[in-house]
Amino acid sequence: MSQGNIDVSDQVLLEACPIQEVLTRVAGKWSIGILVAAAQGPIRFTELERAVAGISRRMLTLTLRNLERDGMLHRTVYPTVPPKVEYELTDIARELHQYLLGLTQWAERHRPEIARARFDYDSAQERRTAHA
Repeated sequence: MSQGNIDVSDQVLLEACPIQEVLTRVAGKWSIGILVAAAQGPIRFTELERAVAGISRRMLTLTLRNLERDGMLHRTVYPTVPPKVEYELTDIARELHQYLLGLTQWAERHRPEIARARFDYDSAQERRTAHA
């Protein structure tokens, strides 16, 4: 379908959600940890806070809101005192989780090669600097 044939409301949606923005959000420093932690089933805020090392409460709150807004998380509030809130992956986030697992498995398999490449690169840089 050409640009000229796209309905105005469809055009607004396309402009509001460019691919780069989506990739930046789901590949963000905290998003991956949250998605991985939530993959085991419904999880509470404090459990997420413990599962995602180094995240502040404010950043956890912001990231959860963004992931919920993007349709990655479903938030359920239970009418208790104090309120109980759980987060769960949506279908699209479960699909994404499968890709994240593949990526982490790839990283684990190639970790020694990457470490060696870094060592070789840094050594070559040091030799160049010493000769300059």
